[in-house]
Formats: sequence, structure tokens, C-alpha cells
Amino acid sequence: MQTSLQGRANVSVMTKWEYATLPLIIHATKQILDQWGDDGWELVAVVPGPNGNAPVAYLKRPKA
Repeated sequence: MQTSLQGRANVSVMTKWEYATLPLIIHATKQILDQWGDDGWELVAVVPGPNGNAPVAYLKRPKA
């Protein structure tokens, strides 16, 4: 008796990602993130910038 996996290739597809970081201008945050989102980027995190006054956004999207 053949199992469902016999005779089939067991291929695991792993998504490869590319990443971007960008400083956010507080008065234009929505417009900046909307533009990057339209280009396929997903927001992962926003953290305080190195100087403490401009937050930095971390984004990712699948590699083409």
C-alpha cells in the first residue's frame, strides 16, 4: 500500500525576505508608511532612533 507521501517530492519552500529601515518624520508618518506599503513593504516595528527624537521603522517584504 502506498502512502500519500510516496512518489512525491517533499519540497519545503522557505520565504526569503528583504528588509529596510527608515526614519519617520512625525508629521508625515501615515503618508510615508502608506507609500512603502503600496510598494509591498510590511511594517515590523517602530523603535526610538539613535538620537532619541526620530523614530525608526523596520519593514520587510518577500524577495522577488
